[in-house]
Amino acid sequence: MEARSKYTATAPATLAISALVLCLLASVADAARYQTTNFIIQAPTPELAKEIGDTAEYWRRELAIKWLGQEMPPWSRACPIKADVAPHMGAGGVTTFVFDRGEVFDWNMTVTGSRERVLDSVLPHEITHTIFACHFRQPLPRWADEGACTTVEHKSEIAKQEDLLIRFLKTGKGIPFASMFAMKEYPQDVLPLYAQGHSLTRYLIGTYGQAKFLEFIADGMADENWPRAVKQHYGHDSLYALQNDWLNWVKQNRPELPGEMQGGQVMLASNNAVPATPQPPITPADSVATTSHESAYLKVVRDQQGQVVRRAEGQAPAYVDAPPAGAEKTYWR
Repeated sequence: MEARSKYTATAPATLAISALVLCLLASVADAARYQTTNFIIQAPTPELAKEIGDTAEYWRRELAIKWLGQEMPPWSRACPIKADVAPHMGAGGVTTFVFDRGEVFDWNMTVTGSRERVLDSVLPHEITHTIFACHFRQPLPRWADEGACTTVEHKSEIAKQEDLLIRFLKTGKGIPFASMFAMKEYPQDVLPLYAQGHSLTRYLIGTYGQAKFLEFIADGMADENWPRAVKQHYGHDSLYALQNDWLNWVKQNRPELPGEMQGGQVMLASNNAVPATPQPPITPADSVATTSHESAYLKVVRDQQGQVVRRAEGQAPAYVDAPPAGAEKTYWR
């Protein structure tokens, strides 16, 4: 029998967000309420509650079609969404759900931020977590889950992740793929994982397509033999070879990929019309601390410094795709 496990997707934009969420929870009784087929919204005003509810249904439908090719059936119980919305508020989200014997349920979501960022970044990010949970019925590798969910955010939020990536690579904070692919928990410093996970996801989807990406993730999770899955689905001899190809693309200033040239396999929320949601101007990319969506297991992150390596049964004692002896540890040089 499979264990019953509860998972959480949480997005602390800044340390202040935690206090804001607590204030939100304390003032739920004063919030306006609006219900749709799949969501029950509590927001500061009736107008916002309706807008958030209708937009959540929009993203649930459109993102499911984009990722899975079809809409998802309604959930047996609507997902509560508690919304705290104010101008200049850092964007963030928290989503919890339960995996139990191949089923996923008991959704609960909190979103915070400006109206624009809640509608075009936080909601699509958090709803993508629920779509993946329904599709895979198990937790994904951290880089793939967060990477895919970040691809649907507003371009201004993605610009922050791309700026952070270069900063991390230049300061030796890049994560070797052998370690990153094995992560089931978050490292103590999650921001490099977010930035690198998003970049690799964009590279894989933009080069090979979304359908192949989902097939690859499902196949890799089946035996956790990621070097085999990478070779089988993408033709790279090792994770290290994929790492080098991705890094070369980054060094070339991340030119547009074939899928993006054909209309965009990577779906930006800002490129899709949301009912009654005006598109705000792009915000500066140097405000890197305002958004950090984080999907995590409920249990406390173990003290493993992100170096968790899970090997499939019968696999060689060391990854064949480990960097050669004497290789530079930093990704960017």
